[in-house]
Amino acid sequence: MIRFILLCVPLALLLARSVRADGWVIETFAGNGQKGSRGDGGKATEAQLDNPFGVVRGPDGAIWFCEYSGQRIRRVAQDGTISTIAGNGSAGYSGDGGQALLASFNLPHEIRFDRAGDLYIVDMNNHVVRKVNMKSGTISTLAGTGKPGYSGDGGPADKAQFTQPHSIQFGPDGSLYICDIGNHVIRRIDMETKTISTFAGTGKPGATPDGAPIQNTPLKGPRSIDFDRNGNLWLATREGNQVFKFDLKAKTIQHVAGTGQSGFTGNGGPAKQAALKGPKGLALDNEGNVWLADTESHSVRMIRESTGNLELIAGTGEKGDGPDGDPLRCQLARLHGIYVDTDGSVFIGDSESHRVRVLRKK
Repeated sequence: MIRFILLCVPLALLLARSVRADGWVIETFAGNGQKGSRGDGGKATEAQLDNPFGVVRGPDGAIWFCEYSGQRIRRVAQDGTISTIAGNGSAGYSGDGGQALLASFNLPHEIRFDRAGDLYIVDMNNHVVRKVNMKSGTISTLAGTGKPGYSGDGGPADKAQFTQPHSIQFGPDGSLYICDIGNHVIRRIDMETKTISTFAGTGKPGATPDGAPIQNTPLKGPRSIDFDRNGNLWLATREGNQVFKFDLKAKTIQHVAGTGQSGFTGNGGPAKQAALKGPKGLALDNEGNVWLADTESHSVRMIRESTGNLELIAGTGEKGDGPDGDPLRCQLARLHGIYVDTDGSVFIGDSESHRVRVLRKK
């Protein structure tokens, strides 16, 4: 019996591996694993990074990311060289009206570009969203007063208050959506009028029933958002440990993944029956698959659109700084940012490994 079990376990693991991450390879895209800020002007893989979070491809073809505790926005050009675009490296709230390189941030969390090619930054601990005009290089505050709170709906966004905003994304209509996590709501800015409103959430944490209306339904820690190819909004909740789809035509919320309990179970099975562990990043690919930075399980997990199953793609479940190659042998360390490129490659802000990694198909 013992011999039978020993023979079967490797086979089971092999089968599980082929189902979960077959055909993927993980590589270091930026960072040498050392925390710091050196390396500008040289190869990104030889540079020091300081807690990379949100990552995205810019309209210039470069990969951009924010350094949460490094207080900077950095850019990796198509030739692989790295530079700093915004932030002087010190924590603070200064620089509006001047060059972005001279500005101070206080834990920048995520970045996005609008249709005009300008850069938007969630400056989390300053409780604001800031904008860099990429033609002039100047920085300004788009939304928030710099003081925590929950106010301003119906008025100008720069007079409103947030409490530790996290994720942002532009919707199909050009509006900017913001995860106002401290207030347990998603806010929306009409970019033509700069008027702000509450899109979802009640201001108090609570359960989000499957099929509930978007309006007047509680959310629990709305952390990360993205839009799918059909224009629907997707949300990962940090404290709620769940994933939801907001059907903007039906105006309802659909429960897609997570039991609501914190854990690292259910890989290979129905996503609704799986346990997530503090998901803090979410991105949609062109096929409708949902990619998660499941932060506290130190893993990348994916909800496959065709089956509704949750698959483990990268990480071991244990915190570490793993080697390039097999993603299921590569330990990650409290990853936050995740971005799916047009070719299907998946970029990861592997935060406490101080690296940006990329998953590519073999």
